[in-house]
Amino acid sequence: MTGTSPGTVYLVGAGPGDPELLTLKAARLLGAADVVLHDDLVPPAILGHAASAIVINVGKRCGRKNISQEQIDAMMVDYARRGLSVVRLKSGDPLVFGRAGEEMDALRAAGIPFEVVPGITAAFAAAAALRRPLTDRRTASSISFSSGHHAPGSSLEPASLAGATRVVYMPGRDLSSTAAQLRREGLPADLPCVVVSRAAQPDQQIVRTTLAQLDGIAPLPAPSILLAGEAMREAQADALAELTDFALHQAEEQPYPSAL
Repeated sequence: MTGTSPGTVYLVGAGPGDPELLTLKAARLLGAADVVLHDDLVPPAILGHAASAIVINVGKRCGRKNISQEQIDAMMVDYARRGLSVVRLKSGDPLVFGRAGEEMDALRAAGIPFEVVPGITAAFAAAAALRRPLTDRRTASSISFSSGHHAPGSSLEPASLAGATRVVYMPGRDLSSTAAQLRREGLPADLPCVVVSRAAQPDQQIVRTTLAQLDGIAPLPAPSILLAGEAMREAQADALAELTDFALHQAEEQPYPSAL
């Protein structure tokens, strides 16, 4: 419904891709939205909640930019000024390694009211898939989040945190750079490393290795995430049982369509 006062823009986290991991608030806002501007990786099963909305893909994926960030900002402002309810639907959590900061700045500058709705970020989905803790009082008392894509002027080195579980978003297809950074920290060659591709989705893949062999992993489908640290260490028998359980679970579940 249009009106004289601006509508609200909701920066909503779609989670890692499993529709059952979408929050109740996110589902409610999608159902009430007039316009949904979504990332490339949001699957159709989640977009299905926006049955009565105009749904527009504004994704920028794997270097392909069909639309600029400035255009996305302008679309949010324009639709909201028409009095429409706008959901800017982002993969994972809106505030973790996305461009929500730029979008909030644009909305503030235009005087458009907005709200942020958290989503389950990929690190939590990957840890759940592994059934391993990100923190453990015996081995890991902190977590370090970093990105394989560095902001201009930022340090290329990850935070040096003794005993921390390292979580690297978007580590890239070639893991040699990330492996070299971790080695420069003085981390041991046998440090457990796990790469999870498309966490919490039907085609999820998990590769376990060590820091010494990390740069030899073959490229996995995007998006992927790297978890490294003692909290990821497990017995070989546990790993085999976990993979068997996951395969049985996937066979029982009805697959949902993946994003194009």
